[in-house]
Amino acid sequence: MADSGEDRICGRICVGAIAGAFGVRGEARIKSFCAEPDAIAGYGPLTTEDGAREFTLSITRPVKGGFAARLSGVTTREQAEALKGTRLYAPRERLPALAQDEFYHADLIGLTVLDTGGAEIGRVRAIHDHGAGDMLEVTPPGGGMVLIPFTRAAVPTVDLGRGRIVADPPEGTLDGTQARTQARTQDGEEPDA
Repeated sequence: MADSGEDRICGRICVGAIAGAFGVRGEARIKSFCAEPDAIAGYGPLTTEDGAREFTLSITRPVKGGFAARLSGVTTREQAEALKGTRLYAPRERLPALAQDEFYHADLIGLTVLDTGGAEIGRVRAIHDHGAGDMLEVTPPGGGMVLIPFTRAAVPTVDLGRGRIVADPPEGTLDGTQARTQARTQDGEEPDA
């Protein structure tokens, strides 16, 4: 899941999303981003990304890819379908404390990533999980994108207090990005901001 740094500052964490309507009586299909998926119901009331709407969520049953749930103020299928794609946020203080080596994705967005020699690799733009483990999407200063496995071997240090991550990416991970940036600069192009 990807979160914006603004959410971290506002003290909210994205805990799920509305995937559309379920049935004909106003239930919604909910995708939970929580480690314990059904815990999403206990973090409410949940708000929309802009904070304009607030929902109390009541899970009615598990369904493929998530849960069917009732949302306060949503009584028709059309209302539930209109909310499709809406991300749901909970105040950070309602979420459980994490172990020492665990992090909410929102805490990592925007952190500076340095290599083991102290040179800047870039900033964390997003975190992705395609089934094989989390990957940090890092935007280098010259533009482009680098994916770094979020493992102890590739990311030995996360220092939230100093706003940085020390990474030791697998060999070859940075080669393509550096070569593309150098080629654009040599061709007279400005690197991406």
